[in-house]
Amino acid sequence: MSLTNCRFYEEKFPEIDSFVMVTVKQIAEMGAYVKLLEYDNIDGMILLSELSRRRIRSIQKLIRVGRNEVVVVLRVDKEKGYIDLSKRRVSPEDVGKCEERYNKSKSVHSIMRHVAEKTKTPIEELYQQIGWPLNKKYGHANDAFKLSITNPAVWDDVTFPSAVVKDELISHINKRLTPPPTKVRADIEVTCFGYDGIDAVKDALRAAEAVSPQVKVKLVAPPLYVLTNHCLDKTQGVKLLEEAIEKVQEKIKSSGGSCVIQMAPKAVTEQDDADLQALMEKRERENQEVSGDESFSESDEGVVDFPTRLASLFSSSPMPFFSFLFLMSGLPVCRFRIWTVGYKKQQFGRSMNALPGFQPEHVKKANEHEMNTYFNIHREDSSSATG
Repeated sequence: MSLTNCRFYEEKFPEIDSFVMVTVKQIAEMGAYVKLLEYDNIDGMILLSELSRRRIRSIQKLIRVGRNEVVVVLRVDKEKGYIDLSKRRVSPEDVGKCEERYNKSKSVHSIMRHVAEKTKTPIEELYQQIGWPLNKKYGHANDAFKLSITNPAVWDDVTFPSAVVKDELISHINKRLTPPPTKVRADIEVTCFGYDGIDAVKDALRAAEAVSPQVKVKLVAPPLYVLTNHCLDKTQGVKLLEEAIEKVQEKIKSSGGSCVIQMAPKAVTEQDDADLQALMEKRERENQEVSGDESFSESDEGVVDFPTRLASLFSSSPMPFFSFLFLMSGLPVCRFRIWTVGYKKQQFGRSMNALPGFQPEHVKKANEHEMNTYFNIHREDSSSATG
């Protein structure tokens, strides 16, 4: 009895019309020679006529050495050990079912082989006492192994060769087959406009966290809150959050507030978490933004509110620098305004000269008009100051 080599199932040969996974060893004139992976690599053959329903132009396109294929059993000679197989009679649905069963059996075999190597117990003995009885009772030993993580009663009817084998098997199953925890999330809006509204909201959210240490509450932006829970069983996680929401509603309504469910408890994916994180960052940026006009503002006395925007304006364009010189020279505000308008007109003219079909003289006339207006006002201010 080998320590690590054994068939996956109790039967030594596959049944007729059953689907098996094989690996191609050799391609000959009569067909392809394969080995059955689930039956301790016993030999089988796919006849050339059973490779495809269509005319075979190139056998290399249909089957290759070293590739795994799903085939159906046509004939089995248990005395001589001959097994005839067919590839052309396999449908895509049969391929999916066979691959799923093979992956489960491969996982069980890997666990059994590990336990056999650690405890120096023949692997076929482990199959006879553990694996094959579980196949009969639960449909597949892999399903029983997964169930044993949350329900140890699975092992009550199993006879282990020794206590060492039992401990090693259970320990290895918990390491390999424990599923990753599922994240369950719910979005709620909690509001209370009473005198102690803030304290009422805090108490309601604390009541949700008191349901279980696994329930966590996170603020997105008032009044939106997120309840999360990590668990192995999705159904239990949903029930836990539903209970937490009931506690929030009960607590906040007693204080005159309200709780609205924006998203019912459900299992979320990594993409949902990424969307939530993006929403939280967006709300945080909105809260940090400072409201106000970014341009010049004037007070009631007509004085320009220049110092508050000095740094940002100097970095954007040279125009505020000239405005600053006029402002510091003591010129009236009207001159300052006319000069900035004229400067903008000049800048506009320079940019429009580059456009095809634009008449430069139009810009020239506009600039002359602005400059004449400026000098006329300058003369009027000078004459009034002299008088």
